[in-house]
Amino acid sequence: MLFKSASGESVLSGNSLGAKVFYQLARWVVVTFCRTWLRLSVKGAENIPTSGAFILAPVHRSNIDTPIASAVTRRRMRFMAKDSLWKIKIVGSAFSALGAFSVTRGSADLEALKRCIAYVNAGEPVVLFPEGTRQVGDNLAPLFDGAAYVALKTQVPIIPVGIGGSQKVMTKGSIKIRRQRCAVIVGSPIYPATTIGSRAPRGDVRELTKRLSTAMQILLTEALAISRR
Repeated sequence: MLFKSASGESVLSGNSLGAKVFYQLARWVVVTFCRTWLRLSVKGAENIPTSGAFILAPVHRSNIDTPIASAVTRRRMRFMAKDSLWKIKIVGSAFSALGAFSVTRGSADLEALKRCIAYVNAGEPVVLFPEGTRQVGDNLAPLFDGAAYVALKTQVPIIPVGIGGSQKVMTKGSIKIRRQRCAVIVGSPIYPATTIGSRAPRGDVRELTKRLSTAMQILLTEALAISRR
């Protein structure tokens, strides 16, 4: 099934050869910058599936977390972005090629989750930040159930990710990219309970969110320790 955003783009757009080449080039630039300027290290990349869909679930402390997350795999991953970025056609096309899909601010969460499910069902990885907005500190904020819900509906694994150091790279409200060592640790895949049909029982969603929270906190603590060495 295809869904369309307010901008009229299909959620399965941006799959042309040109878009894929553009993504690989942009990723190379971003990852090279992160590895040099931020001294980024990545541990556990072997936990990322080489084929098929999955949900990448990183901690969220900075606007730079999405570019940093791209370092864990060469595969293009889909992520949400505010729909205003598509007001300028060439900018919107670039974001689509980079894997972004638009979400209308103030729209129902279910609409965004449906778009995530559409991508996952098409075999594409999706990045979801279970903490929601950017957080502060060493402790994980209470998680939203979105990642667990999508995983249960689609029966794909969630890959928890800890990111350390990014909060100091770009503090809230700042556009300056400070030089700070960053570390990424990719955890083992967390597989959802088998469901009947397309159901996602509330109890199973909460249990999966709890498992994800435990794993993410461990990874966050480890990544922070590395970034502070």
